[in-house]
Amino acid sequence: MTPAPEPLRVLVSRSARDRLAPQIANVLGARPHALLTPDDPQAAQAEVAFVSRDITGLSTKHQVLPATQQVYDLLRAAPRLRWVHIHSAGADRPVYVELRGRGVQVTTSSGANAPVVAQTALLGLLALARQWPRLLAAQREHRWAPLIATGLPRDLQGQTAVIVGWGPVGQEIGRLLGALGLKLVVVRRQAGTTNTPRLRTVATAQWLEVLPTADWLVLACPLTPETRELVDAKALALLPAHAGLVNVARGEIVDEGALVQALREQRLAGAYLDVFATEPLAADSPLWDLPNAIVTPHSAGFSDGNEPRVARMFLDNLARWNAGEPLLNVVPKTAD
Repeated sequence: MTPAPEPLRVLVSRSARDRLAPQIANVLGARPHALLTPDDPQAAQAEVAFVSRDITGLSTKHQVLPATQQVYDLLRAAPRLRWVHIHSAGADRPVYVELRGRGVQVTTSSGANAPVVAQTALLGLLALARQWPRLLAAQREHRWAPLIATGLPRDLQGQTAVIVGWGPVGQEIGRLLGALGLKLVVVRRQAGTTNTPRLRTVATAQWLEVLPTADWLVLACPLTPETRELVDAKALALLPAHAGLVNVARGEIVDEGALVQALREQRLAGAYLDVFATEPLAADSPLWDLPNAIVTPHSAGFSDGNEPRVARMFLDNLARWNAGEPLLNVVPKTAD
């Protein structure tokens, strides 16, 4: 008699198990499987893991809370682990880098929150363009301060936005800004041709050449060795004084000290920052109090629609895994 095949062991959070168990069973069909939660004695025997948002919770890359650390420790200790799907678009947390280093496939949910992140980036850009920090400061002081008395905002139409990164987020930001009449310059690893009006691409190697033409520098790229501190003092010095920076990518892409100095000296008009070199942002960071900076706590992608979109991506990839087909959104050695 042929022995029964071992079940496919899938590590999921308790919440994900309760929500997705029927859908996982439907995807796997007749294949035996076991859904293991982090407190299961067999959790370290998982071959597949789904790291949903509730696992990371309020943890950051730099400050990992105990419940999240428990799952990370399980992933590191799982000798049979072959594939991990994560809720985020970025996979630069140390645990994912380590897993990839030992041959585990890591897939992301790139694109799941792209519209939400792009809308937040647009919000930050519009707030700076329409001088919202100045207006809010006047509101708190109960002071009537029409912009006609303090300097009229510049028309957005016809301005140039340099977008670094052309993945799902960058493309959606480009679509929104294009609809407002901005000209777009896209920075990616390699320059390409495009038939889209008011859009051209340049290679990262030539990106400094376009900075003097930028009214807005928008960061939507992954963190890689090539993009770490890409926006340094030299790059900031090439931007016009009226330019603004929008960062919804990763904080480490910007030299934070150089940015603070440029904002303080008004060599840069303003910045909207959702990500930081170290998170949470330290309470004594000067960024909190700069009148030309808008700071939000890495929340650009949060939305109540993200969870089902991420789950759908995991289930689609699980179907591919079960069928022996290539997975989608596999983290490559380098990313655009």
